[in-house]
Amino acid sequence: MAYTVLARKYRSQTFDDVVGQEPISKTLKNAIETGRVAHAYLFTGTRGVGKTTLARILAKALNCLEAKEPTTTPCLKCGSCLAVNTGEDIDVIEIDGASNNRVDEIRELRENAIYRPARARYKIYIIDEVHMLTTAAFNALLKTLEEPPEHVKFIFATTEPNKVIATIQSRCQRFDFANISPKVIAEQLKSILRKENLRFEEDLILPVARMANGSMRDALSLLDRLISTGVEPLTAQLLEDFLGRPNAEKIHRLIERIADHDAAGTLTAIEELVCTGLGEIQIVDAVIESMRDLLVIRSAGIDTDLLILTADQKEKAAALAKRFDAADLIYNITALEKLRWTIKNSDTPRALLDASLLRFALSEHFMNVDELMGRTQGGPPSAVKKKLLTEDKPVAKPSIPATRQRSSDLPVADPEELPLLGDSHGSESPAATADLAENWPNLIEVIRDKLGNGTAALLSGSAPRGFKGDSLIIEFPTAGRIEMCQSNGRADQIATALSEQLGRRIRIKFEAAVSPQTDAVEGPAKPTTKRYEILNDPGVKAVLGGLEATITKIEDQ
Repeated sequence: MAYTVLARKYRSQTFDDVVGQEPISKTLKNAIETGRVAHAYLFTGTRGVGKTTLARILAKALNCLEAKEPTTTPCLKCGSCLAVNTGEDIDVIEIDGASNNRVDEIRELRENAIYRPARARYKIYIIDEVHMLTTAAFNALLKTLEEPPEHVKFIFATTEPNKVIATIQSRCQRFDFANISPKVIAEQLKSILRKENLRFEEDLILPVARMANGSMRDALSLLDRLISTGVEPLTAQLLEDFLGRPNAEKIHRLIERIADHDAAGTLTAIEELVCTGLGEIQIVDAVIESMRDLLVIRSAGIDTDLLILTADQKEKAAALAKRFDAADLIYNITALEKLRWTIKNSDTPRALLDASLLRFALSEHFMNVDELMGRTQGGPPSAVKKKLLTEDKPVAKPSIPATRQRSSDLPVADPEELPLLGDSHGSESPAATADLAENWPNLIEVIRDKLGNGTAALLSGSAPRGFKGDSLIIEFPTAGRIEMCQSNGRADQIATALSEQLGRRIRIKFEAAVSPQTDAVEGPAKPTTKRYEILNDPGVKAVLGGLEATITKIEDQ
């Protein structure tokens, strides 16, 4: 007797057998029980999630010859049920939309639909991959689909519902089939292996379930390939030997070398993976998958349902996750995803892979902005292997205090600790102007805490020019951001936040610089207020010190 593949042998036969699509199965059962079966259904979803299976079950339920009317529990023994299972029933016509997509074929279907079924209650048309029909074919079907004969039912299945024209979709009841979770697939695989009396290792099941990407049929096809090797018990090693899946231990070792900042070890681990016959893209995919698991552990803990790993794998992943922080993992995953697409079009994919993973391993040799700022502000030393920054001297004026207060530490409504620029009569003190200019970065941090990063970013590059009465003039190099600062009530929000800090009620007025200046740093001229702010900004000083750079020119943008 010919061998029947697992995907066919263990295909669901009744609504209660359906795996992973219980909500849809329950809805169809209720429709049958209440006599509300629609004349047309559209089943959508990725491959192998049960669209055609449920279409056949629905056909059997409607046409079972042992029942006097449509039933939710077809007998599976009558001539109609058996013929539907094999796709040979004369009243249940299965059509492949990819190869029968012309208007002439749909016209023939429409002409045959007027005839009553030979032996069953309904003539049922199941059209798979219906999105492959031409527009003319869809249009030929519209009238019949809108007002079909009482004895006709249509069931359409597609993996690309966006290609099904709206006039067809509006005439159908649509059901969207979800991808089946790896846990559900894993349980089904275990059940099938037990029924087949095959021995297996637990470490095998979850990787196969994850490789299926939500498709039960794909999972069963992969299992068929493993069974055909003749090896028993089925082990995780077979995934590497016969399915080309990267060895989990070697991927783990590669990420460990990255965590150790071991450049040579990272290259050696890559070489071990390449020598097993893996391509660069396969390695990238495996590293992304593993780092995603580490990110889930760092973000949601080891007991989260989002983690699809065995107990032993969870323990190892948890230990490795402690060596990364979430920000590192997010950056690594996004960088690898970009690398994946670059590798496809590169003549030197191995070099790109080596360079990218070495970038992760040597990340301690790179200094980010936060570390630069921390060093300049006298923060604790970090593990960055860079030349320590020397203390910078202020340019032309006393610099801003080295340790900037956090916005949460700033006084609220205390005019003595944060001097006012002027009084209510509009007088303006030069000393107060300098004090406010010094504290302006701190005030922007207050605005960041209260109003968010977006508003604070809009104020970057601005400077307080002075008071006119109760209005604080905030100057921008150009007029580009003024309109955005004034929109959506943002000016009033900024005014309220600054009023709390300055200890008096103020208004805000935004102005553009009258004549943008370009100043050279070098030269005998006395620095302007604007230039003073730039040269004494902690961020600028940190970058200059960290990169051992020199500013040659300051320009307004």
